[in-house]
Amino acid sequence: MTPSPVSPRLAKTPDARHPLPQGGEGSGVNLVGGHQTVETKTVNDKNSSRTERDLIGEVELPAEVLYGIHTARAMENFPLACRPVHAELVRAYGTVKLACALTNRTLGAWANDPAKADAIERACREMSEGLLTQHVIVDQLQGGAGTSTNMNVNEVLANRALELLGVEHGDYLRVSPLDDINLHQSTNDTYPTALRLAAIRLLRILEERVVGLQEAFQAAEKRFAHIVKVGRTEMQDAVLTTLGREMGAYAEAFNRDRWRIYKCEERLRVVNLGGTAIGTGLAAPRQFIFRVVDTLREVTGIGFARAENLVEATQNSDVFVEVSGILKALASSLWKISSDLRLMSSGPHAGLAEIRLPERQAGSSIMPGKVNPVIPEAVTQAAMLVFGYDSALGIACASGCLELNPFMPLVAACLLESLDLLARACDLFRRHAVEGIEADEAACREHVENSTAVATALVPRLGYEGASSVVKQSRESGRKIREVVLANELMTPEQFEELISPEAVCRLGKP
Repeated sequence: MTPSPVSPRLAKTPDARHPLPQGGEGSGVNLVGGHQTVETKTVNDKNSSRTERDLIGEVELPAEVLYGIHTARAMENFPLACRPVHAELVRAYGTVKLACALTNRTLGAWANDPAKADAIERACREMSEGLLTQHVIVDQLQGGAGTSTNMNVNEVLANRALELLGVEHGDYLRVSPLDDINLHQSTNDTYPTALRLAAIRLLRILEERVVGLQEAFQAAEKRFAHIVKVGRTEMQDAVLTTLGREMGAYAEAFNRDRWRIYKCEERLRVVNLGGTAIGTGLAAPRQFIFRVVDTLREVTGIGFARAENLVEATQNSDVFVEVSGILKALASSLWKISSDLRLMSSGPHAGLAEIRLPERQAGSSIMPGKVNPVIPEAVTQAAMLVFGYDSALGIACASGCLELNPFMPLVAACLLESLDLLARACDLFRRHAVEGIEADEAACREHVENSTAVATALVPRLGYEGASSVVKQSRESGRKIREVVLANELMTPEQFEELISPEAVCRLGKP
């Protein structure tokens, strides 16, 4: 069932000076795990609804929705990003809840009610498979260190379990979001654990995309190995190189990024699950604390380990800063290399024009025939945004206070958005730009013959002063350096060509 696109309306709240009834005989109200539920009723003879209560008041909800009162309040309180929690975080949360449910069942929870245990486990599996993502509707930016996300997850899992048991939504005496789904847990250990799991899964996708980009540049390196071109430093002609070697350098940069990404997964495998509120394991049995991470490792196939110091692991989030820094390094590579391709393809008649990028779309509504390097431009913008996400994430992690960081939702949003954005950028860059690069060999040769960079290749034979004299004559006469060399009989055409051959300009040092 798809949740209502608008926030459930908040019913009139009792006066704060007059507390809600606490249940009991004759009260007509049941308190379960912080929730109070009244029976389903009919509204306007068409749409059924249910009313849930908490210590603040009551909320009327459409009867069919899987979320509950905590989610409804969060929707009213946090209309900020206007985007829901990242789908991968929801899936990861379902996996974490499954590990907790399996551990609790092993320790005897629901021993007298195996049907409940089965329903809870099935609901968790469905969420971990992405089947319940649309019901986690809280805003990705929220106060409370992620409590609204945890409660949205708890309520959805509880109500889905009730569906599986054939019971109406909101009957939390049968399955409670807190007393059952959140048993022996806290937002403060489940949320960062789910975030780590989500990040690891997205890192693996990103690594594949970076490898694909690296291989595309390696293929370009082979295609263009024979093309000599002018190498430039500080935007000025410098020495000769080959277009292939330039592409090979880009491939090596992405190889380094790939290795960083692969290694940083290790930082995310250490989790504080079982630490509950501040890492002391409050309200959780010791056996649960000892077993739950092992269960998570079995469920995911990822080598998770319980933090040696659960209090420290709950307090601090510097690991996310480290991982974000690695993503920023990749963004830096994408930004720099995209800019290089834009420059090398500039023109095509009044620029460098050494390469041609695939033509993706018309470049102007007023200039006929203009085609812009839109893919490198788009990739650069993605990289710029990752720089911004990294900055915001670093501030959020530094702003943790005492035993907890209340800004984990911002950390999650920045980290997961960066991972998604970079994975898409790498794939886009590879498919729509790098794989289709063509070289303009004539333009590259023209630049070589007209540039003073070719004089550097002559130094081993003419010496620095001799090569400088050739450059001076070339400038004064307007002739190419090759013409000056041959006219002065400083070397034969074959000797000149050998000095500017691909082998010579790529040779490490002089023979």
